[in-house]
Amino acid sequence: MSEEVLYEVKDKIARITINRPTKFNSINPPLMAELSAVFRKADEDPKVSVIILTSAGDHFGAGYDLKFPWSEEYGRGPMGTRKMLKDCADFEFGPWDCSKPVIAMVRGYCLAGSCELAMMCCITYAAKSATFGEPEIRFSTAPPAMIMPWLVGLKHARELLYTGDMIGAEEARQMGMINKVFDEDKLEEETMKYARRAAAISLEGLQTTKAAINRSAEIAGLKSAVAYGVEVGGILDASETEQYLEFSRVKAEKGLAAAIRWRESQFE
Repeated sequence: MSEEVLYEVKDKIARITINRPTKFNSINPPLMAELSAVFRKADEDPKVSVIILTSAGDHFGAGYDLKFPWSEEYGRGPMGTRKMLKDCADFEFGPWDCSKPVIAMVRGYCLAGSCELAMMCCITYAAKSATFGEPEIRFSTAPPAMIMPWLVGLKHARELLYTGDMIGAEEARQMGMINKVFDEDKLEEETMKYARRAAAISLEGLQTTKAAINRSAEIAGLKSAVAYGVEVGGILDASETEQYLEFSRVKAEKGLAAAIRWRESQFE
């Protein structure tokens, strides 16, 4: 295991830490593979009852790494972008498909794919500093796993996803995207307090309860809906929209940071 994913177990609680703080804990294929393997490891460990997912540094994650050569890895054609989104969606289902409860502990930015990863966790606790959202639509790219409507409802999801707007932790809590908000210096304490309480339940009780809750959503069509989102998202990601072309031009001429500033300035 590399130093980009940290793993420790104590008192039935596994702690998984995404450790790319200098890259805003952004996600790329090597990290996807490693984090998925660590989730499987925790799921198979009989000494683990509860899992905490967090990140090193000030931010939970800025989403998928825009500096990674995704087009070289998958291609820009619709079948390539479809495969890319499917791989990302499968990765994001890691916390959902894990048989044990997963708690996301969030600070700072929790955006795009990182936001979806946190939403896939059973419970999400956040510091007041946390910011949530899926701004990728602004760059004509699709979210791999359209999980948000299942948590916040159609109206809130449309409002956020049509514009890529970001919201603070308290608003996210009010919408039902996350569970609770704590002061920065209390987040760790409160997350561990709940994890210890959950770990006091039998592992069989936790696993069967999670399975029943998950299955109710899956019977209602959650996984089918996400799969359809991958299909139409692949079309969007393969489309050379006006916004995508201009973003790419600015990125090539002035760098990624300048391209992001250019696009964000249009939503001020």
